[in-house]
Amino acid sequence: MRRLILALCLLPTLAAADPADEKRAALDKLLESLRTASTETQAVLREREVMKAWMDSGTAAVTLLMGRGLRDILAGNMTDAFATFDDVIVLAPDLAEGWHQRAVVRYRQGDIAGAQIDLMQTIRLEPRHFDAWKMLCQIAEARQDWKAAYKAWEHVMELDPRTPGGEEKERDLKRRAEGDLI
Repeated sequence: MRRLILALCLLPTLAAADPADEKRAALDKLLESLRTASTETQAVLREREVMKAWMDSGTAAVTLLMGRGLRDILAGNMTDAFATFDDVIVLAPDLAEGWHQRAVVRYRQGDIAGAQIDLMQTIRLEPRHFDAWKMLCQIAEARQDWKAAYKAWEHVMELDPRTPGGEEKERDLKRRAEGDLI
């Protein structure tokens, strides 16, 4: 009888790992490999792997919607893309990539304030979202807010130090942020 009780107590620890935990661990490993990439080429490959992992991090239904939204973006159909990513956010409000993709759509539609709100939510959910930081930098550059652009780019470089052209861009933004335009 004692063995049965002990076995029942241990059963939860013997159960299979939570798939969400496994996905998170795999993402953590990918992000670390991005941070430690030794070349720009390696970094680009890791960036793609991380972005795919973010796209596939929801349920099967959410992943299908994410794919539909991306196809809509590629086809230039921003109205349908917005609606699709809006649906993703309703179904999975804690999925950072849903917010990020809706930010992309809003930006392309000219809704910069809406894009910034969605990007901040993306970063709140996933502070390591280097693509969201890149987009915040791009928005700040367009406003010629060099301090904000530089600050956002610092986050990019912390997460993705071998991003192509990253060091040169960081130097340029630093000069601009400090008021040296030459």
